[in-house]
Amino acid sequence: MSLTSVLSADAIANALKECKAPDTFCHKKFFQTCGLTKKTSQEVKNVFRILDDDGSEFIEEDELQFFLQRFSPSARVLTESETKKFMLALDEDNDGKIGIDEFEHAVLS
Repeated sequence: MSLTSVLSADAIANALKECKAPDTFCHKKFFQTCGLTKKTSQEVKNVFRILDDDGSEFIEEDELQFFLQRFSPSARVLTESETKKFMLALDEDNDGKIGIDEFEHAVLS
């Protein structure tokens, strides 16, 4: 499964354009622009599984840094500041990683 099986390529491209410059990434805006906020719970979970690069059922900070590149290999890497803010925003139980339920909650709330 690929991200374009859930999200349109145009929506992904638009979301990536909005945060092309360093320190402009906002997860809420990104989720909205790429169309993820309009997807079902199951579709959001499918996207999580694609983003979980190592299949650990969690997205750790080192994976999160490459979040945009999972949408497009030519996208930039998140800055350290963006990565930390993103982790803090989604990691509800403060265990240093994002689980599927935390991801779903962040996207759909």
